[in-house]
Amino acid sequence: MQEQFDTVVVGAGISGLSAARLLSRAGRRVVVLEARDRVGGRVFTDRSEGHVTDRGASWIHGIDDSPVAAAARAFGMPMVEFTVGGYQPDSRPLTYFDAEGRRLPRDAVRQYADDIRTLNAALVGIIPDAADDATYGDVVERALAAQEWDAERAERVREYNDRRAQEQYGIGMDGLGAHGLDDDTVNGDEVVFPRGYDELATHLAEGIDVRLDHVVSRVQWSPEGAEVETDRGTFPARHVVVTVPVGVLHAGDLAFAPALPETHARALRLLRMNAFEKVALRFAERFWDAGVYGIRQLGDEGEWWHSWYDLGRLHDEPALLTFAAGPAAVATREWSDDEIVASTLAQLRRLYGGAVPEPESAVVTRWQDDPFSRGSYAYMLPGSVGADHDDLAEPLGDGVLHLAGEATWGDDPATVPGAMLSGHRAAQNVLGWEVPVSDLWA
Repeated sequence: MQEQFDTVVVGAGISGLSAARLLSRAGRRVVVLEARDRVGGRVFTDRSEGHVTDRGASWIHGIDDSPVAAAARAFGMPMVEFTVGGYQPDSRPLTYFDAEGRRLPRDAVRQYADDIRTLNAALVGIIPDAADDATYGDVVERALAAQEWDAERAERVREYNDRRAQEQYGIGMDGLGAHGLDDDTVNGDEVVFPRGYDELATHLAEGIDVRLDHVVSRVQWSPEGAEVETDRGTFPARHVVVTVPVGVLHAGDLAFAPALPETHARALRLLRMNAFEKVALRFAERFWDAGVYGIRQLGDEGEWWHSWYDLGRLHDEPALLTFAAGPAAVATREWSDDEIVASTLAQLRRLYGGAVPEPESAVVTRWQDDPFSRGSYAYMLPGSVGADHDDLAEPLGDGVLHLAGEATWGDDPATVPGAMLSGHRAAQNVLGWEVPVSDLWA
């Protein structure tokens, strides 16, 4: 006899666990089906070789009014301030090198940061009037044209915005919709988790019926209910909440019957999964300045490797984190880990010379090749606006089928808070009444 459930949740990431926890607390019989052998999804902490490395999400990009920060405090998760993850130019100490590999003087850094803020202020008035198919690169060029800067000064700010787009969304500014960075604000300090971000998923999963190693292949839905097909049987339910990444939805690995309507299909077409990988390098000793949050280089040599962040802020060890973001992630996808490490080391040695030793260990992520994510997180194509994220979350089949996840939260997509809040919204839509998000940790 088949088990009967009020709600089947597909995916045990932060969104799915949040929805399931709230529904369970409301008395509903819920099961979470997860393809992986662990909970957390793209929140994944590696604890091999005695180190703690967040292979997926790392930062809360601003703890003011953040539900994730509130949950972390309630769950007793230590947090460490690390306010440069939002790619700010000077919010905390950074060591800058110019295009020739020379240290940038303090006054030059101040001018550079002031120029970036000037352009950001100009973009606020330009982006709302941008054409539907405009890219972020287009609006940056319009803003630059209004400044009375020489070519070199303009190029440095253009370069900053392209690298900011890559590091925030894993795509260059010429491939990102003009509204793609509308949500890119940091409210309050940014923080990271020295014991690992996955503690959040572990706490959210407590008391929830989570079935690991269940690969969902099909969701049959109608106003009468749903059936979720897996490689371990079929799960019938009155409601189903699907939280898989948009990369999986695009790949067709999970089929809907009937297919998603045009409203949802259109929104899905305007979102893509990015190419964004991490490279964490651990050394026997520090060769960079103490007290800095990171290292950045300007110019063409930094096309791929332009920023390294000091992981010593989390743990008492000499370690740097860099990103293969956008073009770098695509170009190095078939490279070995050793080749990727050698490539970023070549740039560090350009800046620090023979002081840069071989790392004692390295972690290189492969989210592009993960069949259950097919990338790190979603970004907006030209032609899309923030509301397209939320269109994906509109309930279907008289409230039977719900989509959730970071890509469905327009106010703060591509983040763990966005994932959590989307799960909260899905739970409320299933229940038909409001519940406080704080019920997740109360």
